[in-house]
Amino acid sequence: MAEASRAYDLSPSEIEGWVEDAKRGMENALRANPLDIREQYEKQLKDLQEAYGEAMLELRARKKLAALMEREDGNRSGRSMRAFWRTGSRCR
Repeated sequence: MAEASRAYDLSPSEIEGWVEDAKRGMENALRANPLDIREQYEKQLKDLQEAYGEAMLELRARKKLAALMEREDGNRSGRSMRAFWRTGSRCR
C-alpha cells in the first residue's frame, strides 16, 4: 500500500477505502443468486432488443414517408423534405 501510495500520489486512507469498497462489493456479489443476475441481464437484453426494433421500424417509416413526399412534391426545391426534417415529425 505504501508503494502504491507513493507511486500514484495517493493517501493510504484513499487506498484503504477502495480496498474496503471492493471487499463489500465482492461480498454482495457472492450473496447474490447467479440465476437472479442472469434473469436481470436477459430482461435488459430483451428490452434493448425491443427498443432497437422499434427504432429500426421508425427509421424505415421515415424513409418511406420521405420518399413518398418527394415523389408527391416533385422537385419543388426540396422544400417539403427540409420542412419535414426540421419539424421533427414522427411516424408512429
